[in-house]
Amino acid sequence: MFVRTERLFLRPGWPEDLDELVTAISEAISRETADSRIGDATLPRTAKAIRDYLMRARDPRLPHFFVYLRAPDGAKLVGGIGLGRFDGEVEMGYWIAPPYRGQGYAREAVRALLDQARALGHRRVMASYFEVDGPGSAGSGAIPAARSVLEATGFCDSGEVRERFSPVQGSPMLARIFVAELGGNASLRLVASRRTGLAAGMPGARLLN
Repeated sequence: MFVRTERLFLRPGWPEDLDELVTAISEAISRETADSRIGDATLPRTAKAIRDYLMRARDPRLPHFFVYLRAPDGAKLVGGIGLGRFDGEVEMGYWIAPPYRGQGYAREAVRALLDQARALGHRRVMASYFEVDGPGSAGSGAIPAARSVLEATGFCDSGEVRERFSPVQGSPMLARIFVAELGGNASLRLVASRRTGLAAGMPGARLLN
């Protein structure tokens, strides 16, 4: 299954993607901070782990996609996004390659994934980011990019924090939990969020089978 937005193309990973993914994920990890990525703590971090990830059977209700920018000179790998399970809940995780951060691609991909989650029958999706003290973090009074993405795509701060392992720090840290309610009247708020994004040049998505 594939998903197309105005600028992006989301598709499953294939074995022939291995070399490109090793390069992109290695660069993302080298420039990663504890609050630079949402969820997805199991992002493969070695060539072997990436190969195993590409060969692994997937739950069709928990899709994983790689995100590509459509460009005249060929598609460019922007990052990855998907659904998984954390503490018995459906969790969204994503990562964006450093050259493509700050250009709205995360918001566009998240909106597309939430559309897919709703189509698959999920009523609630959670996401989290690590709370970090220091310059440019939540503790300094600045709003982390991760929080901005979540709030712009229909997630709400649950007010809850949970301890989970941070690969960046190599130890457990507190993660703030955000939730997107996809059913009933809550879905209207997500549509309103998408319309706000459209007004800012962040288009919606359509599904390609």
